[in-house]
Amino acid sequence: MRAFVTGQVGIDKKDYLGQVLDLAGQQGESIELYNVGDMMYREARDIVSGRILDLPWSRLTSLRRAVFKDIISGSRDHKNVIVNTHATFRWRHGLFAAFDFDQVEQLDPDMFICVVDNIEVVHHRLHEEHDIDATLKDCMVWREEEILATEMMANALHKPFYIMSRGRHELTIQTAFRLICRDEMRKVYPSFPMSHVMDLPDTLAEIEHFRAELAEHFVTFDPADVDEKLLLDNAIVADKAGQKFLDIEPHAYGGSRNAPPLRVDVRQVMDIAGDVDGQIYMRDFKLIDQSDMIVSLVPELPGGTPGLSSGVERELQHAFEHTKEVYVVWKPVKNPSPFITETATRVFGSVDEALKYFEDAGMFAQTNLFGQ
Repeated sequence: MRAFVTGQVGIDKKDYLGQVLDLAGQQGESIELYNVGDMMYREARDIVSGRILDLPWSRLTSLRRAVFKDIISGSRDHKNVIVNTHATFRWRHGLFAAFDFDQVEQLDPDMFICVVDNIEVVHHRLHEEHDIDATLKDCMVWREEEILATEMMANALHKPFYIMSRGRHELTIQTAFRLICRDEMRKVYPSFPMSHVMDLPDTLAEIEHFRAELAEHFVTFDPADVDEKLLLDNAIVADKAGQKFLDIEPHAYGGSRNAPPLRVDVRQVMDIAGDVDGQIYMRDFKLIDQSDMIVSLVPELPGGTPGLSSGVERELQHAFEHTKEVYVVWKPVKNPSPFITETATRVFGSVDEALKYFEDAGMFAQTNLFGQ
């Protein structure tokens, strides 16, 4: 498969996609990776590292076209290809396109993927790598622009479009690999309560087991891979306490154990509260749209209450209305309402029961990751 992969500056796609290539090699697959930015620097060796976006637009465009010409000719004989680039740039020039549609059409990708990540991590990487002053709000806007421009390219060429969360979970590398090299695998949106179970360790462990089991057998677009709602909730608490900054531990943003905490401005987080909620709403529905089916876990909370959040209910309804297969794992003793049973393709009493049904129905791919 030929994948055209975009994402705003600060995603660090090159390192991420390098890990995808490593995984492909472990699975006996070969992927040819073209990093457009690196190729442009090699084409113009007079440009100081990190300064390429400061070039006049005319030279930037001619450099990009020369590189894409090489990619188009050089990639013809490769089975699996990733072109790592951008759809837009929001820089000192303002907002401008990072592609030429005629060349994208010649490249003829099989799919378009826009990689996203937690916005505080993107903001951190952006300022580590570039001399630029951008707020969290700037990064949020840029992400929306990148998603929209990539989706428009895909729609114009009648090709599949995917939003893929990089997040901090190694399984997202698996997702990218499977999209490109295991196109026969079913695509699943795991649905589960999030914000109101954070203080319930047993329920969180049950949810983690559910997510891991689905990820073993399917391509999963997991909404928890980007969790900015937690960032916002923590910022609200810090703001009420009069704190100006939030310190995020290294393991939470992919840093090494000895790395310093990532410091985030509380006021900037509060300024993007509406953006966080709005983008979660938009992104999760798009993740459902790009999936073949939704599988929802409804745990039983203390006191016998069904762990059915408003978000899960909306996801189930959206999936049903968009003719997706809808599967529900209902754990509470209390029977589900008709709003669940009448929209679900099937309701199960446990994760194991659901997995057995999927296996018997031939939904599992012949080879699973590391299953050989």
